[in-house]
Amino acid sequence: MYSLTQKLLAEFFGTFAVVFFAAGALCADQYLRSSGQGSITILGLALAYGLTVGIMVTAIGHISGGHLNPAVTMGFWVSRRLSTIQALLYSVAQLVGAIAAAYALVVIIPDSSWRPEALGSITPALAPDFTHLHGMLLEGVMTFFLVFVFFATSVDARGAFNRVAGLAIGLAVTIDALCGLPFTGAAVNPARAFGPALVTRNHWAHHGVYWLGPLLGGVLAAVVYDRIFLPDQPPI
Repeated sequence: MYSLTQKLLAEFFGTFAVVFFAAGALCADQYLRSSGQGSITILGLALAYGLTVGIMVTAIGHISGGHLNPAVTMGFWVSRRLSTIQALLYSVAQLVGAIAAAYALVVIIPDSSWRPEALGSITPALAPDFTHLHGMLLEGVMTFFLVFVFFATSVDARGAFNRVAGLAIGLAVTIDALCGLPFTGAAVNPARAFGPALVTRNHWAHHGVYWLGPLLGGVLAAVVYDRIFLPDQPPI
C-alpha cells in the first residue's frame, strides 16, 4: 500500500514527463522547420504525446492510478473514487509537475526553438478560425473518450484489457492529438495547458477552453461509465 505522499510524487513525475516530452516534441519540430531539416509531422507529435502518457500510466498506475490529468482526477472524484481532499492534492501535484516541466524546457531548449511558436508549441492555442465554443467542444469530446477509455480499462475490473490500460490510454491520447492538434493543440488536459501558459506568462487569451472543455468532458465520461457500466460495483 502506497502512502499519499508517494502517490502525489508519482503524479508529479508522471505529469512532468507528459508535459516535457509532448511540448518538447513540438519545440523539436519548430527547430527542424526553422533550420530547413523537415518536420516531425502531426503523426510524430501525436505519438510523442500518446506514447509518453501510455508509458507513464503503465509505470505509475499501480502507485497512484496514473491520472496525470486533472480531468481524469475529477472523473474519479465525481464517481466517488477519490475524496475531495485527495482529488485536490492530485490536481495540485499534476499542475506543479506541468509547471516544472515547462520551466525545464525553457531552461534547456534554446529560445529560438520555443519562443517564436510559444502559442503553438509551449502553450496550446486555438486555430485562427476556431471560436472559444468550438475549442471547448472539441477538447470536451476528445477528453470524454480519453476518460471513457481510462475507466473502461483501468477502473472496470471486468474489462478484458485492464492489464494493458496504459497502451489503450496512450492510444486514446494519440488519436485525440491526431484530430485536435491543428485546431486546439489537443491539450485534453488542463495541466498540459496551464504549466506552459504560466511559464510563457502572456498567453492566457483562450485558457478557459483548456479547463472547461476537458473537465466537463472528463466528468461526463466518468458519470456515464459509472452509472451505465458500473452500477453494481462499489467505488474503489
